[in-house]
Parts: sequence; structure tokens; C-alpha cells
Amino acid sequence: MTKTALHITNGDSLTNYLRELDFKEDILTWREMLSEGPTVPLIDSEAFYNTRKSFLAEYYDVNPIDYNLSESIAILDNVEAYKEINLWFEYDLFCHINLIAVISLLHQKEINKPLYLICSGRVEGEKDLKGLPELSSEELEEHYQNRVLLTQDDIDLAITLWRTYCGKDHNIFKPYITKNSNFKYLTNCLKAHLERFPNQKTGLCAIEENILKLIKEKDIKSEHHLLGYCLNYQGYYGFGDIQFQRMVNKLTDFFKATDKKLILTRKGHEALLGEHNLATEINNNIIYGGISRLDYQFSTTENKLIKTVSHVN
Repeated sequence: MTKTALHITNGDSLTNYLRELDFKEDILTWREMLSEGPTVPLIDSEAFYNTRKSFLAEYYDVNPIDYNLSESIAILDNVEAYKEINLWFEYDLFCHINLIAVISLLHQKEINKPLYLICSGRVEGEKDLKGLPELSSEELEEHYQNRVLLTQDDIDLAITLWRTYCGKDHNIFKPYITKNSNFKYLTNCLKAHLERFPNQKTGLCAIEENILKLIKEKDIKSEHHLLGYCLNYQGYYGFGDIQFQRMVNKLTDFFKATDKKLILTRKGHEALLGEHNLATEINNNIIYGGISRLDYQFSTTENKLIKTVSHVN
């Protein structure tokens, strides 16, 4: 292959896979997890980098010295040779927030090249959704040959969604849940995002509720075993083990280990019954883009975010 295209991948696993398959063109590996933590709209900026370094150091013990996004994206300062840019991202929320950020970054840098999306998810004959590195070489090549050229409407949509994510009102996402675009999994991802906020009745978000249900319904031997179940039964979130470990750590009062398995405590059973709103007890105060998770709760009856009472002005 001649180097006429730039590939932007969702991580090292896929980059290594593409190299094994003899992709010789330039690859920018996106090493960020913007689905968690504060963000600012202008990505290639000191404000963005300092914000992300502080968050990753506090929540995931990432040494700020090891944060190298600016070095990774430096390739975008010289793109004249490329005829197109291929975006390799998956079906889940983790990838989609990174994807809209990447498209916004290209816009901010005034890079006007054809953008093609290679997005994995449902594969014919397979029950489960599949990530890009999980595809066979034939399936991956087929995905590449069938890549989708993003329209200007798609690009404008991604830019709008990124600004919204960095903003203070995530209910603005709601109209876009039903909007047609070439982002075929966007509807699922936006729904999943809103359900990351505490449920107005229980105080549990969809992920926390699912973790407790797994403990109740599955024969789970240990926390390590639990993390495996979380990874396999997470729907459209696409989180990694370190993200689930942080969430499990917030739920330690809701389950305990016996000699044979993990079981729910009384508080865990009460949480699933929805007898009390436990959001402040769990105290998962992480920020999503522009807003703190605890500032809002998700109303299932109104299907939108409601300002938390203690935070109403």
C-alpha cells in the first residue's frame, strides 16, 4: 500500500492487528478514554491536556509524564500527502465519545479530507457484538472494503455532540437519539450515556444495577470473576477492567465474599428493590465531559436527566 491514507485507530490492539495484516500506511493510535472525566471543547490545547492529566492521575494513577496525546496527534499537523482519513472505532459508548472528539479535532485543525468510518458491531451469523480486534482477518478486510464515507451532516453532527458533551446540559442529546446518520450505533450509545447517571428512584445507574444483578443471579466466585462478567455483560458501554474495578470499589458495602461466592448484603438487596435513593452513599462523583454525575439523576418516567435536588439553585 502507498501512504495515501491516514488510519486513526481506537487503540494499540487494533493498530498492532492492522500491522500484522500488512497495513503499511500511517496510523495514529488514539490513546484516550474521554467517556470519563472532564473535557474542554478545544482538544489540542493546554487546558485540555492539563484537565485530562489531572483526572487520569486522580482516578487511575496515570503519571502525567506518561500522557502523550499531544505527541500522538502531532501527525495531524502535516496531512497534505493523505487523500483520505479512515476512522476505526467500535459500536460502544467508549469508542463513540472518542470518535466524536477525533472528528471535532480534525475540524478544529481545519483538515478537510474525506473521512471514512470503519465501525464494528453486529456480524452476520454472530450472536454477540464484536470489537474490531475480534474480527477475523477476512471480516476486518470486508469491513474496510465496506467503509462508509461520512457526509458533511455526519461531521456536523459529531461536532455538535462533542460540544454538547463538554457542556452543561446533556439533555440536549435527546433529540439526536432518533436522528438518522451514518453512525449506526449512536442511538444506543446516547441512551447508554444518559443511563450512566443515578436513577432517580434507586440512585443506581444502569451499570451499578447490572453489577448487583450479576452478583445476585450468577455464581461469581471472586471480584476478579465479577470483573470478567462485567466485561462480557455490559451492552453498549465498552468499558475496560480498570473502569469496572473503580465502579465495583464504590459498591463494596452492597456485597461480600463468602467461602464459595460473592453474595449481596442486605443493603445490596434493598438497592435492587429501590427502597432508597443511594446515590450519595455510593458517591460516584465522576465527571462526564462538562457535568458532574451526581448533579443529575435519570428519570425513567420523563426519560431525561433531572437536576439533583441538593444541587438545584
